[in-house]
Amino acid sequence: MTSPILVTGGTGTLGGHVVPLLRQAGREVRVLSRHGREAADGVEYVACDLLAEDGGRALAAALDGVETVLHLAGGPKGDDVATRNLVRAAADARVRHFVYISVIGADKVPLGYFRAKLGAERAVAESGLPWTTLRAAQFHDLVLKAVRSMAKSPVVPVPGGLRMQPVDAREVAARLVELALGEPAGLVPDLAGPTVHGMGDLARDYLRAYGKHRLMLPVRLPGKAGRAYRAAENLSLEGASFGTRTWEEFLTSAAAEAGR
Repeated sequence: MTSPILVTGGTGTLGGHVVPLLRQAGREVRVLSRHGREAADGVEYVACDLLAEDGGRALAAALDGVETVLHLAGGPKGDDVATRNLVRAAADARVRHFVYISVIGADKVPLGYFRAKLGAERAVAESGLPWTTLRAAQFHDLVLKAVRSMAKSPVVPVPGGLRMQPVDAREVAARLVELALGEPAGLVPDLAGPTVHGMGDLARDYLRAYGKHRLMLPVRLPGKAGRAYRAAENLSLEGASFGTRTWEEFLTSAAAEAGR
């Protein structure tokens, strides 16, 4: 009998694509999330907060019989702490393969989110577990959320020098499943979208797709983070793997689903 794969963040955007792919591959899945639910369609759900001090017992139970962990859970802060808690428990459970999703620029962009991702990467690499880490670009979904928020104002601020390489979450999910079902590979090539876009172009594409009209105001990103973005430290231009679904294709689909 094949052991279940433990997926953290299995109810999120990425997990919503990963879990069905694992089931299609014939694997049983155990999803770790903050809120449990009834098992269904070969998927078991275990409630556990990776940041909670009293989560050890639930985490040990979630890892019982598990040989592969696919760590997708993440948030605006605390990813390094949550990952350290998880890898300690995974080491105790003698997990054979720990797969982690990180972000391009984790080791270069001086912002708290990126620092936490780098800390999580290090926790995985130093855990003694066989591991694989994939750094991906921002998902189309996240970029859409960002430009939609920016467009709520009558004047859209456009950070100068900020470029993105958005990638489709479904393509990231497919790559992660491939990695999880394979052998531990360490830090694998980044996965980015097929095209680099300026933030102004992304915003204009959104406005056009959703039939909105706004003024655009260029602004300068200050400090070390601004310099990092202007130096394209958040991009992966060489040695990466690239998805095929474009931002424009995603946006057209999203606008159609929204009734535009």
